[in-house]
Amino acid sequence: MAKRDYYEILGVARSATADELKKAYRKKAKELHPDSNSGSANAEAQFKELNEAYEALKDPEKKAAYDRFGHAAFEGGMGGRGYGGQADFSSAFSDVFDDLFGDFMGRGGGGQRASRGSDLRYNLSITMEEAFFGSQKTINVPTSVSCEECNGTGAEGATEPQPCPTCSGMGKVRAQQGFFTVERTCPTCSGLGQIIKNPCKQCGGAGRIEKNRSLSVNIPAGVETGTKIRLAGEGEAGLRGGSPGDLYIFVSVREHELFERDGNSLFCRIPVPMTTAAMGGDIEVPTIDGGRARVKIPAGSQSGRQMRLRGKGMPSLRGGGRGDLFIELAVETPVNLTSRQKELLREFEGQAENNSPESHSFFSKVKSFWESMKS
Repeated sequence: MAKRDYYEILGVARSATADELKKAYRKKAKELHPDSNSGSANAEAQFKELNEAYEALKDPEKKAAYDRFGHAAFEGGMGGRGYGGQADFSSAFSDVFDDLFGDFMGRGGGGQRASRGSDLRYNLSITMEEAFFGSQKTINVPTSVSCEECNGTGAEGATEPQPCPTCSGMGKVRAQQGFFTVERTCPTCSGLGQIIKNPCKQCGGAGRIEKNRSLSVNIPAGVETGTKIRLAGEGEAGLRGGSPGDLYIFVSVREHELFERDGNSLFCRIPVPMTTAAMGGDIEVPTIDGGRARVKIPAGSQSGRQMRLRGKGMPSLRGGGRGDLFIELAVETPVNLTSRQKELLREFEGQAENNSPESHSFFSKVKSFWESMKS
C-alpha cells in the first residue's frame, strides 16, 4: 500500500515552519497515543505513522530530501545519514516531551557543581545630617563566607570533589516509562553532580561557613528613605566555590527635630513674636548644614506665611545643586503678661479699629449669615 504524504499525516502545509510542525505533531500525538486508545489497532498504526512523519520532517536535512524526492529519499540507497530504516519513534516523542517539561525538570546542562550565593539585605538608619553631608558607615553583616580551610571546594585537604557515579556528573537521572522519559534530581548527589569522599571538617563539605563581616559603606550625599545601595559580591558566598551574591543596603533617614523633608526641599516652622510679626523685623533661622540665615519679616505677617530660602535644602543625589528651605511663620501670642503689659494691650485694643482686617471681614460675614437665618 502506498505511503501517505507526511505533510498530510501531520495536517500541515509544505511551507510549515519547525514550530508549526512540532505543534501539529504534539496535538495529534495526544489524540492517537496508545494510552488514550487502549486496544485500538488502528490508533496504534496511526500513531506509528505520525511518529515516522515527524521524525522525517523535524530534521532540516531529511525534510529537504523528502521535499525533493518524496518517500524515495529514505529507500534503496537514496538516504544519507540516518535516512534508511525505520523512524526512531522514541526520539521524536522525546523532543516534544522535552519541549513541554524540560524546563520544569531542569533541562539545560549538568548538575550544579557550584551555585551562586544568595543576595542579602541590610537596613541602615542614618540622621538627616548624614544624608546631607554623606558619610562613611561601618556595618556588621552576618553572612556565609567561603571556607578558607578548603578554599570553598568543600573537600578536605588537597582532594577534589569526584563526579557522582550515579548520574555521571549530570546531577539528573532519567527513567524510561513507555514513550515517556522522566528526569529526576539525582538522589546520590542531590543534583550537584559531584560527591565529596572526604568532606572538609571546617565547613562540613558546603564550602562556606557562617561569619560576621565588617564592611565599610559609602553613603552619598542626598540619599533619602528608600535609597538602595548595591555592593556587588558582598552577599552570601556561593556553594562549593560558586560566585557570591550581592549585598543591598536599604537606607532610611530618621526624622529631624527641626526640619521636615520632601524630596530635596526642607520645611521649618519658626515661631515669631507678635510684635515682630506686627511691626516687621529680622530673625535668624537654622539651616541643615549647621549655619544660620537672616530672614526679613514683613510688617503685618500672619501665621502660616511661607518664605523661601533658595539653595538651602538637601543636595540632589545625582548632582544638580540643592533644593530650597521653606520657612513657615507661627505668630506667637504672648503669655504670662504683667499688669503693665495687660494695661498696654487694653489701651491698644481701645484704639485698634482697622488693625485686624481679616477679623473685621470674617465677623461681617458672620453678622450677615445670622441676619439671613432670622429672615
